Amino acid sequence: MSTTAFTTAITQARDLLRWRSPLRTELWAARLTATLRPTEVRPLVRQLTEAGSPEARLTLAALAVVETAALDDDEAHYDDTSAEAAATPPTEAAAGDHTPATGDTVASGPGPYSGTDPRTGHPTSQEQGNKSLQEVLREAGQEAVRGLPEWVGRMGQVVCEQAWYGKADRYGEQALAALRFRYPDGKEPHVLIVGIDQVNGGLAVDATVEEPKFLDDLDLRPADPAVVAGRVLDAFEMTDLVMGAPIAESLPAVRPLALARARTVPDPVRQAPDDTVSRFLDLPDLPGAQEAFGKLVEFVGDRPLWWSPARVSRFLTSWLPREAILTEVAISAMPDVVRAWSRFHGGDSEVLRQIEADAPRLPALMADESLAGLHKRMTQNGH
Repeated sequence: MSTTAFTTAITQARDLLRWRSPLRTELWAARLTATLRPTEVRPLVRQLTEAGSPEARLTLAALAVVETAALDDDEAHYDDTSAEAAATPPTEAAAGDHTPATGDTVASGPGPYSGTDPRTGHPTSQEQGNKSLQEVLREAGQEAVRGLPEWVGRMGQVVCEQAWYGKADRYGEQALAALRFRYPDGKEPHVLIVGIDQVNGGLAVDATVEEPKFLDDLDLRPADPAVVAGRVLDAFEMTDLVMGAPIAESLPAVRPLALARARTVPDPVRQAPDDTVSRFLDLPDLPGAQEAFGKLVEFVGDRPLWWSPARVSRFLTSWLPREAILTEVAISAMPDVVRAWSRFHGGDSEVLRQIEADAPRLPALMADESLAGLHKRMTQNGH
């Protein structure tokens, strides 16, 4: 890390010591993390430890909270394009306690921790090299907190109070997972909101940390915090597996804190099934309706919130003729089943018009054997 960047971080940490805001400091540290490549973290930790000033110690403590959550063994998942971005100084727009500190005493000096040189009190390069980056950061952060103001120790010490999940947009092409947190002293309540793409396989595509009132404008359902936290972790894991994933430019700067927050929720449920299908209770009382609904469930799969005109049209005009073997009564019931499912999703007028446009063609499309896929043809032929 360049001397200029190190100096900038120290200058901003000096302001943060006056603000006394755990949340503001964690958000700043997440933005700082987004500017670092994995190979820059160890040198920065060493540089901050050697500096030993209150500002350097605060930076270490904050990085330990958010950075370790972004690491997998000794690797970090960063968007390299973000390395040119500068860590943003604290602003009035950040949430938190904005009262400048008065009378706080701050101890300086790095102090020894596991793997220190007894002559200097600094970690030896050999000892650091034998530890994982997570261990180095965790130890440096724990040591850095000693002698700093009490509020520094509250960073990362949050309790998840509530959770919500639901559509981010009209057609559910993105879902929103929201978790509300508070610190032990009850100050700075905040919500983590993660946008999860439904069209491209459940990627985490955006995230933000906001005041709780931000939820007032969102139409989300209460949910189990463990399930929502698991979905957040699953989504970030999926994003990390996809090279060039289409994510918002702002995501790398929030990602470390989002992961840190999700991992504070006890026993997150990974790969939790979506309960949208089980909440659908308005199946038409028609012959073949249950059979038709079974194929609809098969089509929507693990992304049942996504229901757009394009997806409706694909289901009725492409997927059913290619993949589904249905009785005549199920084919007849299918339009009413799809209408009921659409009303359950809010009865969007564009979706309903698409059904009216495509449903009359369904019997002919299902009868056209040339549209059947290989698996359907083999099943029909008894293979």
